[in-house]
Amino acid sequence: MSEGLRTVTYPVKDLARARALFGTLLGVEPYVDEAYYVGFRAPGCPEVGLDPNGHAKGLTGPVPHWRVADVRAELAALVGAGAEVVQDVQDVGGGLLVASVKDADGNGIGLVQEPS
Repeated sequence: MSEGLRTVTYPVKDLARARALFGTLLGVEPYVDEAYYVGFRAPGCPEVGLDPNGHAKGLTGPVPHWRVADVRAELAALVGAGAEVVQDVQDVGGGLLVASVKDADGNGIGLVQEPS
């Protein structure tokens, strides 16, 4: 069961251009600015992430990432409900676990479990 929207991740081809565009849109500098991910936190918004490898992962548009208490259990439940795994559970640093699926219409759904 979701604990709320945490992040919306955009697959991008030109990270520098996307960083500039979203920095202007959100009015903040990124709190993470790496070659593999740029993340913004703006008041009143979920985190906005830019993934330069997103297209290679098969992403075709923005993916909402929902905060969950148990990413493995939620992933299994979504697969049981008909979703297809796009990315199995992965620790992306500091104990932050992420996974993603797509529904029958190809829409991406991300899951995030915060470190305990």
